[in-house]
Formats: sequence, C-alpha cells, structure tokens
Amino acid sequence: MQYTLKKSLGQHFLKDENMCRKISDDIVAALHHYSIKNLLEVGPGAGAITKYLLPTPAINFKVVELDAEKVAYLQNTYPTITEKIIHQNFLEIDKPFDELFMVAGNFPYNISSQILFKILTWKTDVPIIIGMFQKEVAQRVAAKPNNKSYGILSVLIQAYYDVTYLYDVPPTCFNPPPKVMSGVIKLTLKNTSVVVKSDNNFIQLVKAAFNQRRKMLRNAVKHLFDEVTLQDSFFNKRAEQLSVADFAALTFKMK
Repeated sequence: MQYTLKKSLGQHFLKDENMCRKISDDIVAALHHYSIKNLLEVGPGAGAITKYLLPTPAINFKVVELDAEKVAYLQNTYPTITEKIIHQNFLEIDKPFDELFMVAGNFPYNISSQILFKILTWKTDVPIIIGMFQKEVAQRVAAKPNNKSYGILSVLIQAYYDVTYLYDVPPTCFNPPPKVMSGVIKLTLKNTSVVVKSDNNFIQLVKAAFNQRRKMLRNAVKHLFDEVTLQDSFFNKRAEQLSVADFAALTFKMK
C-alpha cells in the first residue's frame, strides 16, 4: 500500500533507520526513567518511529494522525495499531489519558509551536516531551535571555519545563529532504514552576512584550500597567533582557 506526501500538512518523513531507532530509544528510555506507561505519539506518518515503539512492553500507546491516507497505511502495515489511532487534528483533540502521559514524535513543522502551546494546557499531566522540530524552532524553545532566538515560545515553555537540546537531524534523514536542519529536544516538567498571578496574565504579558520586542518594555506593555508602575526603571529594558522569573514577577503588578 502506497501513500502520498502532503506539503499542506508539513510532512517530511524520516527515512534514516539509525535516526528512527535513536529517537525511539530515547523515548523508551524516558518512559522507563519517569515510570510512565502512557505514551502519545504525534504525527506518526508512515510509522518510521512508531514501528520501534509498538513492541515496547507495558506501554499504553496512542497516536494522533490527521491524514486519512496515513491512517489507512498504518492500519494495513501495523494491524495492532488500529485501536490506538486518534484520527484527528492534534490541536482539536481532548486530553488522551486520565493519568500522566508522555508526548513524543516528529511534530508536523507547520504547527509545531501550536502543538507545544496545546501541551502547556495539559502540563500537570505531561511530565516529559521528546519532539523533533525545525532546528530554528527547537533553538527558540531552548533559548536564554539576551539571545535573538529568545521569545514567546522560550518564556512560556521554560516557565514550566527544563529544556535540553539533544541533537541535530540533517535533511538527508528525510524524504523529501527539508530545506532546513531539524533538531530533537527534551522537555522535562519542573518540580517547581514559576509563580504567576494567573496563566492568562502571564501569557498576555509575554506576548505583548515580544510582539514589539524592539521597543522598551514600557511602550510594548503600557496597556497592561498603570502609569505609576510604568515609571519603574525596570521598564527601560527590552523583552529579550528579561528572564522567565522577571516576567512572572511582573504579572503581580498588572492592572
């Protein structure tokens, strides 16, 4: 049974078996290390990583795949996966497990940031994530302050997760080869996340600050604070100069 590539879904299929094994080994090792039995793979495609995960004992395994053609291919090629497939857009699914679970996979590049934001809404139930992204996106997730890659994604993820950049994945590992390098990162839920006034305040502040990142903070976020608070010299800084903890502390001064 054959399948076609759909650029509209951001599909680049892993073909390098050594890399497929490497990623699946890292996923299984993380499951064992954190004693997690529930695993959600995002975007299994033609099963490059999936085929190595399926035989793993004592794992409650589900996959999310939007493409009907790939669903049919997976069911035909790996019959044991039939009951494990969630045939939906990841961004629209309900939380797939009632207990702790891990999220992993070769995330569709065109929605990879939104996937992470969606996982953040489940953060207390997802202690570990291993995902492949465009390297530029992976670097944004892992970036530290005073770095041009540091932005909304960096702050919102690092408020709750420790980020480890694991390794590069070159274009030659894929069919078709993407025009960019890819990277695999691991996100581990922090034992103690930053304290914020509310998640909504935190998100609103971070987005406002970085949406006008070249401006002084005072001008970028002036609608969120009263005039007296804005006189603080702290607001002379730019967004990329603030740490995650700085943003969290500022939420308590918001209107």
